[in-house]
Amino acid sequence: MQRTVFAQQLQSAKNVNWVSLIADIILAGMVVGPITAPFLAASGVSLLGGIASIIYFMGNHVCPQPSMGLDLASPYIMAVCMRCYGTVIGLLITRLLYRVTGGKGFYWLSQYGWSGAALASVLMMAYPLELAAQVFGLWSFNNYLVTPFGLITGLTWGLFTMPILHRWQTAKTR
Repeated sequence: MQRTVFAQQLQSAKNVNWVSLIADIILAGMVVGPITAPFLAASGVSLLGGIASIIYFMGNHVCPQPSMGLDLASPYIMAVCMRCYGTVIGLLITRLLYRVTGGKGFYWLSQYGWSGAALASVLMMAYPLELAAQVFGLWSFNNYLVTPFGLITGLTWGLFTMPILHRWQTAKTR
């Protein structure tokens, strides 16, 4: 009996899609981290403050304007700006959509090969084009303006990559 249970545990460990699992863990960190960092920093607990410092460090290295984050726990702000967080929300939406659809649908861009990659590349330029427009003085930073540009980039990125990252999961459920 015990050997049978152990063999089943080994078999289920072999069936884990590690790429999908790691991608989901990273996405969860990207969703939760920037929002929780200000609250961890404001807590006054040194261990939590240390965790917040790590999140802020990562935010400073991935976000072009981390100082524009929302003020959530004054004087502490989100670890990234809303453009970056809009991108993360777009990725989360497409991950949830992939979970529901199993990768079936005309909108999953990776199924179109190089044409899908080209379309995704063009649509993902929403983020850098908006940032360039801001840098060149066409408009100033505004959370209501930058968030949709990040969201478009995140949705596009997700519509292209989610089937690639989670393909094995769909194949096993058929």
